[in-house]
Amino acid sequence: MISQTIEVVHYVNQFFAGIGGEEKAEHPLEVREGPVGPGRGLQPLLGDRARIVTTIVCGDDFYNSNRLSVRERVIELLANRRPQVFIAGPAFGAGRYGVACGDLCQAVTVELGLPAITAMHPQNPGVELYRATRGLYILPAENLASDMPNVLPRLAALALKLGLGSPPGPADEEGYLPTGYRPVMEVGEIGARRAVNMLLAKLQGRPYATEMPVQSFDSVAPAPPVRCLREATVALLTTSGTVPRGNPDGFRLNIAERWGHYPIAGLTSLDPDDWQLMHGGFNTAFAEADKHLVLPLDAARELEGHAFGRLHPEFVSLTGVGTPVGNARRLGSEIASFLKEAGVDAGLLVST
Repeated sequence: MISQTIEVVHYVNQFFAGIGGEEKAEHPLEVREGPVGPGRGLQPLLGDRARIVTTIVCGDDFYNSNRLSVRERVIELLANRRPQVFIAGPAFGAGRYGVACGDLCQAVTVELGLPAITAMHPQNPGVELYRATRGLYILPAENLASDMPNVLPRLAALALKLGLGSPPGPADEEGYLPTGYRPVMEVGEIGARRAVNMLLAKLQGRPYATEMPVQSFDSVAPAPPVRCLREATVALLTTSGTVPRGNPDGFRLNIAERWGHYPIAGLTSLDPDDWQLMHGGFNTAFAEADKHLVLPLDAARELEGHAFGRLHPEFVSLTGVGTPVGNARRLGSEIASFLKEAGVDAGLLVST
């Protein structure tokens, strides 16, 4: 029996291809032969059984701004090269990269019927957007690329299995995130008996595994309307990571662990030389040149005194990219307490 080498096509963004960071996010679609970036670590794990024949490179902003045309070109490329597996990423906690990986994997598996694999943090927006696509498998990863050594072996193992045409097992066995599909399969007991056994195990404190996990979400009651906006104190809030020049509070570029409040009393505008952005989720060049794009102090001053009462003398800032829900919950509670103690009636939150 002659064994056939599995051919793999890999997709990475401009950062992992070594082209550059946010300043190169508009890098156009590019095709390279062989492994690139993470692919160089993935290839030894695939061994002789599989080979990364082509790497597709594209900047995050370019992909998301030209999604349809990029997908069309990639589909055409794969239709001609006919690989057995498509791999994208890993994207970790990078939102735009995760969306690009998920979107491209979806196109590949829906239009060509190829198995597609990617990996990203469970809270990456790409997960909820694309996890239910049949033939697409998303492996969980940590927020940062330091998790690469742990992710690549799992990517390689699943790629080899799918490349050989073997059907993947359940999510808890194969390690990918649940897709929501419940395949028909034979088990040893009827559903009623399994349900009773799970209930007894739960009541007795014994371990059990539910067959239908239910995801819980926080329920946040909307705040009551402001009674009189013309008398209200309004605070500016931004998720752009705008901080005084020098970043005195040590903001990170992502995965926010802290927030800050900074004085704007007496200011009618923001001098670009006095402020900087700490944000790793978008190209900050335009906002660095004009901070009002992410913190509209100039417009707020024009409205102050007639559209609303007064502007709070400090604005609130944090970095809104890749922040775990637990951190976001804590930060939000702290910010709300600060604003309530300051007598703020309403907040204008400017996102990125």
